[in-house]
Amino acid sequence: MTDFEQQLRSWWAKLTAWLRGGPDSDGARKAKAAIQDFRDSETGRKAREALQDLRDSEAGRKAMATLRDLRGSAANRDKS
Repeated sequence: MTDFEQQLRSWWAKLTAWLRGGPDSDGARKAKAAIQDFRDSETGRKAREALQDLRDSEAGRKAMATLRDLRGSAANRDKS
């Protein structure tokens, strides 16, 4: 398992514990700390860069255009 996967699993476990325990619980404090640790980590920086690269890529632009087309399509308007 990669470092990113381990951090993500740890973050997810802390987040679900926080959601079960309420906003003032020890789990909430740990989840907030885990999120901040992930944001500050090298892995978090790499994840942000990878997302930005995807958004800026040709595939990302095509995906966004497709989503815009779907949102504006007649089929989507019929569901509203």
